[in-house]
Amino acid sequence: MSTDFRELQKKNKRTTRWLLLASFFLVFFVSCMAELALTGFAGFGIFALLFSGGLTFFQYRKASNIALRATGAIPADPDQYAQLHNLVEEMSLASGLPKPDVYIVNDPAPNAFATGRNPENAAVAATTGLLEKMDRNELQGVIAHEMAHIRNYDIRVMTIATATAGAVAIIADLFWRITFWGSLTGGRRSNNNRGGGPQAIIILFAFLFVTVLAPIAAGLLKAAVSRSREELADATAVELTRNPSGIRMALEKLDRDVTVVRKTSHATSHLWIESPDDHVKGHKGKRMNDMFNTHPPLSERINLLRTMEGLPPYQG
Repeated sequence: MSTDFRELQKKNKRTTRWLLLASFFLVFFVSCMAELALTGFAGFGIFALLFSGGLTFFQYRKASNIALRATGAIPADPDQYAQLHNLVEEMSLASGLPKPDVYIVNDPAPNAFATGRNPENAAVAATTGLLEKMDRNELQGVIAHEMAHIRNYDIRVMTIATATAGAVAIIADLFWRITFWGSLTGGRRSNNNRGGGPQAIIILFAFLFVTVLAPIAAGLLKAAVSRSREELADATAVELTRNPSGIRMALEKLDRDVTVVRKTSHATSHLWIESPDDHVKGHKGKRMNDMFNTHPPLSERINLLRTMEGLPPYQG
């Protein structure tokens, strides 16, 4: 492994703990702000702590199943998709991990993802487009990349990031509904009159934070967690296959392909080897979109791999 990748690996290990800690405190703070605005009393954060912890844990337990359903993934038949199963088993042996469940997504766009809580509860999914457009060498590189996410416990990190974003979204939705219902019934109006100006300011600030700022922060956090791990997975794929050309050629082919996975969303875009959001180019909001991009540019990933092979920079 090159020096650049070793430094990247060390950096990712250092930042993961802080990112996960930030995820918990974001959900906890959102819960506290919602409790303060709705009740006028934070209750020392006990209820917020229990609620945020329970909600995040529930989202964490269900995140992988939700991802598989959201992308339309179905179990891959071992006879019909024998090569895919063989490659997954081959990379499982190379990584020293149990073979994950294998899924197929009926979609012409070439892509793949891994999900799960740990190597014992993991799944790898590939689109039909990936199987059709990649040769065996390239497909091996993609599968190795996904197995790298499992071996490096990226799937757990990304699942927690998804759970955090989901928990914040649920809290924001509940807060919006309760606030809106209270304004209709007049219940909050009487409380505001009693509380005076300071209470109204607190409620307004909490409303803006919970419904606007917190979801943005969750999206940025999810992007930071995911983006920092893609290049490490590419490097680990090279270690598993002993062949940097496989994953490099696969990424180059993905970069040239313009088809986009049909059944996807921002909630699952960070899971794919190539984010569907990467195809959002040339519009006025591109700079803002790049802030939430869960993957580094494909050209950047390709050039790191080309450096390992002693090849000139990628021209696109």
